[in-house]
Amino acid sequence: MKRYEQLAELLAADIRNGKLAPGTRLPSIRKLKGQHGVSPSTVFQAYYRLEHLGLVRAQERSGYFVAGSGQSPLREPEPVLMAQMSASVDINQLVFSVLGAVQDRNILPLGSAFPSPKLMPLARLAKSLASSARYIDPWDSVASLPPGHLALRQQIALRYLGMGMPQAPEQIIVTNGALEALNLCLAAVAKPGDLIAIESPGFYAAAQALERLNMRAIEIPVNPKEGVDLLVLERVLREHPVKACWFMTNFQNPMGVTMSDSGKQALVALLARYQIPLIEDDVYGELYYGSRQPLPAKAYDQHGLVMHCGSFSKCLAPGYRIGWVAPGRFAKEIEQLKLMTTLSASLPAQAAIADYLQTGSYDKHLRKLRHALEAQLASLNEAVRLHFPADVRVSRPQGGYFLWLELREGFDTLVLHRLAANQGISIAPGPIFSASRQYRNCIRLNFGSPWSPAFDQALAALGALVKSIYPA
Repeated sequence: MKRYEQLAELLAADIRNGKLAPGTRLPSIRKLKGQHGVSPSTVFQAYYRLEHLGLVRAQERSGYFVAGSGQSPLREPEPVLMAQMSASVDINQLVFSVLGAVQDRNILPLGSAFPSPKLMPLARLAKSLASSARYIDPWDSVASLPPGHLALRQQIALRYLGMGMPQAPEQIIVTNGALEALNLCLAAVAKPGDLIAIESPGFYAAAQALERLNMRAIEIPVNPKEGVDLLVLERVLREHPVKACWFMTNFQNPMGVTMSDSGKQALVALLARYQIPLIEDDVYGELYYGSRQPLPAKAYDQHGLVMHCGSFSKCLAPGYRIGWVAPGRFAKEIEQLKLMTTLSASLPAQAAIADYLQTGSYDKHLRKLRHALEAQLASLNEAVRLHFPADVRVSRPQGGYFLWLELREGFDTLVLHRLAANQGISIAPGPIFSASRQYRNCIRLNFGSPWSPAFDQALAALGALVKSIYPA
């Protein structure tokens, strides 16, 4: 990082963790220059970077201030303390009915599961697709069936190496998006009737997979500051025959929370003690806002029990549907299941992404994408503060592109979903993130689209709808 980027990151870290509250005046150019031994130009560049991220605002003749109204930060959601057992899962129809409207491009996509394609280098990827397709070895159309295109697996292995957790290309299996990887992992370690621990609130596709495979769910509460509640999980493992866990340890969907390094170590150690495999969904891991990518739980796995699933769908190429799994000790089972189902992800798509990664452009794109997402989060937070009831509780994601809102007890976000859809706004209501349909007073909002006046207007309209039906 350049000097101004280092200085900007030091200040950004204090803003993100609340040490510098909204409305706080930042140190003068002269003071920062003396404290850090840098030039005035470096300080100005650092402040310009923070302003671009939406973290600070300039006030003429007064200096720079932390963005926000100067009021106390919005409170975080209340933690859930109990596990919830579900003898069977029945969530599909609710999910389908809620998410159907998101496919309409005329609907404002606050309920979408994807970032805007406008943030992706699709034109550059198209060049890689065209050039790499001309040079695909015909033999690769057969040889690249599981585990996948070798050049792509080598590039994925290099990214693991960059995190300090080497994975051999031979141990990586390319899939049709992370969702196929997650489902293959589940089928490899469990059978119909088995009990699977999932997050609450958690990614609705986990509950959908359990419903499709006729498995049972036990929901482990997610603490908005710490992630999966390890005390509850340990009690559940002692008392119930859990066959596997399906968790998201980085920028969890829908809350955005990330487990600490020590929390991930403790999670891996706990599951190793009970010899229970972990299906780790890490599709948002590279969308961090700070200076360091958080390690996945896989980094602490010494027994091959963690199946680490990633994807290019959330940060590079949504429509290419290329994901992967580093499967640990379950490689043979997962590769066989892949052979029995879809055989292979698209070879041209794999070759195109491999070609793009080899150019070295990916990390530059990711830096730009992370900065855009953080700026969009700042805009959404300010809009929520301005338009929503004062007692709303809001998560504090440090990466990804989801914000979790908790409204007053008794509020019905399924009703809000219908009213908002009538005004051309999609939201994701809380019940779709729970196998037992909890969180009726919660919503997930997507800030993965470039901010515009249309989003300001949508948040104002959404806030007005909330206030019009808010319980006394």
